[in-house]
Amino acid sequence: MRYFVTMGGRTVEVELGADGVTVDGRSVTVDLMEMDGTEVRSLLLDNRSYRVLATRKGRGLWGFHLGGHHVDARVVDERTRAIEEMTGIREGPRGPQALKAPMPGMVLKVEVAEGDLVAEGQGLVIVEAMKMENELKSRGNARVRKILARVGEAVEKDQVLMEFDLVEDEVEEGAE
Repeated sequence: MRYFVTMGGRTVEVELGADGVTVDGRSVTVDLMEMDGTEVRSLLLDNRSYRVLATRKGRGLWGFHLGGHHVDARVVDERTRAIEEMTGIREGPRGPQALKAPMPGMVLKVEVAEGDLVAEGQGLVIVEAMKMENELKSRGNARVRKILARVGEAVEKDQVLMEFDLVEDEVEEGAE
């Protein structure tokens, strides 16, 4: 079965077959295991081990949290991709998405203020979870509309921490 995975504007082709797994035509060794019925997965990729929090966000939409970084991914099979290409229709969120807590934790620091322009990859909030500090970063260029997270506050998984407004062009120079 062939899938197309889009993250950060880049799409890779993943093929799962009887002979193994390939990513963009390159053979990879991979093993993925669920951990105790949670959204945490143990990922073994080319003999390197990772703990990944994988959250299903909707049809074909996933959120991954690994080592303090968050990335959203869209996964479609080749049939869905062909239909989308023929019709020009693509599912998925439009505009800036609210920043949500990927897991329960404690807010240690809020790194921006309401009204700030933020760039893709810029740090927004630091949340301590499972005795680790996780910096949650901006997924795109936006203006901070509302900050709902407060330092010292306990937050639950999927709790909205920050809301954004769309920024027409690139983030202004010097806005960091």
